Amino acid sequence: MNKVIETIKERSSTRGYMVEPLTKEELDILLHAGLQAPTAANRQEIHFTVLSGSHPILQELEEEKNRLRQITDPPHNFYYEAPTVVIISADSANKWGSLDAGIAVENMALAAEALGLGNLIIGCILDAMSGDKKAYFSDALRLPPSYEYKIAIAFGHKAVTKEPHTYDAEAQITIL
Repeated sequence: MNKVIETIKERSSTRGYMVEPLTKEELDILLHAGLQAPTAANRQEIHFTVLSGSHPILQELEEEKNRLRQITDPPHNFYYEAPTVVIISADSANKWGSLDAGIAVENMALAAEALGLGNLIIGCILDAMSGDKKAYFSDALRLPPSYEYKIAIAFGHKAVTKEPHTYDAEAQITIL
């Protein structure tokens, strides 16, 4: 079977990581996979902010997410204690920014799987990143001017494994 198809079939969300950090080489491969993603009209308007899993802004994002969702004492943080989190933002003036970020994050997720790394695509901090503290978080994450959060992804060495999700092709596909 084709390696790309095999990687797509094997990829699943990782919700448990070892404390071992990514190597510089691993991180570079993941970031370049994101940079190689196509963007509308080749504008390349997406930006990647890389954070160590121990960065204090992640705890603040976790607290704001929990406050907005009225969650108390969650069993884990939104990135499941992964050693690396990448925030992807895009120019708010570009209507295709969310789609471009989604394509980039999938490239990165597949690259991580191909490297044997765990990954978790993260959308749950959208409310925190676009709410009352939007400017604060944008500044703290050093997003470029006029850029806004689109999606995030966590990476690390897998401490747990999970089977890829199942689907119902008959219910989800219409061929005309």
